[in-house]
Amino acid sequence: MSAHPFSTLTPDRVLDAIDATGLRTDGRLLALNSYENRVYQAGLEEGGFVVAKFYRPERWSDAAIREEHAFTQLLAEHEIPAVPPMCLPGGDTLAHAGGFRVAVFERRGGRTPELDHPEVLEWLGRFIGRIHAQGATRAYEHRLLLDVANWGDMPGEFVLASPHLPADLREAYRAALTGALDGVRASFERAGEVRQLCLHGDCHPGNVLWTDAGPHFVDFDDSCMGPAVQDLWMLLSGERGEMTRQLCDLVAGYEDFADFNPREVGLIEALRTLRLIHHAAWLARRWEDPAFPVAFPWFNTRGWWEEHIGTLRDQVPRMAEPWLF
Repeated sequence: MSAHPFSTLTPDRVLDAIDATGLRTDGRLLALNSYENRVYQAGLEEGGFVVAKFYRPERWSDAAIREEHAFTQLLAEHEIPAVPPMCLPGGDTLAHAGGFRVAVFERRGGRTPELDHPEVLEWLGRFIGRIHAQGATRAYEHRLLLDVANWGDMPGEFVLASPHLPADLREAYRAALTGALDGVRASFERAGEVRQLCLHGDCHPGNVLWTDAGPHFVDFDDSCMGPAVQDLWMLLSGERGEMTRQLCDLVAGYEDFADFNPREVGLIEALRTLRLIHHAAWLARRWEDPAFPVAFPWFNTRGWWEEHIGTLRDQVPRMAEPWLF
């Protein structure tokens, strides 16, 4: 397989692949902002537009992709405004076309939510609570569990072996990684047993679209099993006091539909730490994809690695500091 499989996705091949699903495109095509996969808006002969996602080869199995599709379809069946894949003319939500796995979605618009308003946070909290109420009714079999092994140990080992990490910073990174993961494990031990449920998994503001009718989530590509607070903490910003107020607003809405375990608040900085480690490994894994050096030119520099090591060190006392909630 080519080192850059997406290089074969010329506009003609994209349109041919969408046509192969049973839809009929009219030649209009727009590449949308996406790095892990490739996503395009395409016009249809019958009018309107769809959004087609071409999955990165060898990342997910068909079974894992279909689990994600089934979850978003479950949400739609319960009138929860996520965006599920369309059932294609062949009767499936996942197509194999042009050497890629392809899913097609209705085009949905929206704007970035105004997270500085308490009523917006409460509305988002209600929305996430509804998602989690359904997420608690099933368990993934083919997707990942958000834990220290999958989000910390394995990506950390990958970075240590990566040629992108400067050799003379390797021991400094190893020490920072060890300290950070010790802090993560201590945070999970303090929290005790927490419920694992199906999550959105990557619930940052860029994956929330707001309309006058309220929010809807897009891009469940990172959906996984994990603690509920994973879908809340990425909506927080500012200093600890500000984040606490924001979290209170989110939880006030959340608990209209699902119970929230307050011990999970102590996992916020641990989950942030795991995301930092995972993100560095993600960039290192994907660097041979030509889109990544263009989008993340700062990654493969000594300055970035020094800053990343410093950030991991700073997370250790942050994880030990209690949240007032």
